[in-house]
Amino acid sequence: MNDGGRLKIVLTGASGLVGQGVALACAGSAHVKRTVALVRQEGGLETAAEELVLEDFQQAHRRRADLVRFDACFYCAGAAPLGTAEDEYRRVTLDATLAVARTWFTANPRGMFLYVSGAHANPESHVMPLRVKGETEQALAQLPGRTVMLRPGGVRPVAGTGTRHGLLKPLYVLGGPLMQLAGAALPSMVTSNLSLGRAMIALARMRDPPAVVECAQINQLGDADAA
Repeated sequence: MNDGGRLKIVLTGASGLVGQGVALACAGSAHVKRTVALVRQEGGLETAAEELVLEDFQQAHRRRADLVRFDACFYCAGAAPLGTAEDEYRRVTLDATLAVARTWFTANPRGMFLYVSGAHANPESHVMPLRVKGETEQALAQLPGRTVMLRPGGVRPVAGTGTRHGLLKPLYVLGGPLMQLAGAALPSMVTSNLSLGRAMIALARMRDPPAVVECAQINQLGDADAA
């Protein structure tokens, strides 16, 4: 890390529910110098200062030269757990993530790759999304670089952010107030997308971050970074 400790960050999934909050955290942080959003289509982002178009994340190696000299990759991209077939979910969650991570570490051997996974991710799980995320964590941990797996439970969108998935919109509209109450009472189960972003910034600034960060610790780091 250089420039007085200020981070240069590559962000994926900036248009998603999680990524929108992470982008807000980056835009509002004195610890972040530059944020570049790796996007499949140009336009549509309000908070990321720059966009880098990559239509197919599995072809990330084609953008290697553009990913040099960054400090951290905040990987927030992924498929919706509801309504996505397993083959597609695996392609987006496992294959694309690994393609970006491998390219990331060839471009930034000393960089950090922070992956937004999920609570109870486990390669042995009988629940498909948790199994695939667990397999993704396992594969990332074997790469030659510093990786951090963040495992939020429920993720509450802060004002001005939200999901674009049609199947999930009603759940967040109806359950939003309940999630806010749950987040205050049960920090081990619910966080906000903004707190998640602040936690990622705090982790990226650590010399020796933990390999896995559960929801309660995400909230602790997010609150500390906001102070």
